[in-house]
Amino acid sequence: LQITGLIFGGVGMVGTLAVTVMPQWRVSAYVDGNVVVFETIWEGLWMDCISQLGIRLQCKFYDSVLALPPPLEAFRALMCIAVALSIISFLMAIVGVKYTYRTKEDPQGISIFILAAGVSFLLTGILILIPVSWTGGSIIHDFYDPKVPMPLKRELGAALYAGWVSTALLITAGAMYCSF
Repeated sequence: LQITGLIFGGVGMVGTLAVTVMPQWRVSAYVDGNVVVFETIWEGLWMDCISQLGIRLQCKFYDSVLALPPPLEAFRALMCIAVALSIISFLMAIVGVKYTYRTKEDPQGISIFILAAGVSFLLTGILILIPVSWTGGSIIHDFYDPKVPMPLKRELGAALYAGWVSTALLITAGAMYCSF
């Protein structure tokens, strides 16, 4: 069970890093009668990208941190904290698993590392869930809002789905470690 939690935590940690750097948080949604779509617009935490016919990809980092909307700044901070905390959690889980095999007669030492890793994994999952779900909710709200013009409507990007999967893996790993 500890090894399974370690695998879930490791995959969740990699997913956290991937979600943070992926530009596919918001993806352009062409809901008009257009059959041929020449451009796809991706919006992420760090950059915007335009894919033309799936052949050419141009990405541009945001110019100024001060020009970003406040929710995006907060999401960046939460995801950076989540990346750091997921790495620390994974390292604590490795130490806890290794410590378990070395001294089976000391259950107190085992529970401290494993419990700390479990709580950290749970906290990391919550930190990821906040920006991913908030962004998903705002995309869905704007998509069905008739006041938002068609070219500004976006769909859920791959990064959001990866964020939800990473959250589920990290919370599962945290629950496994906290159950010890």
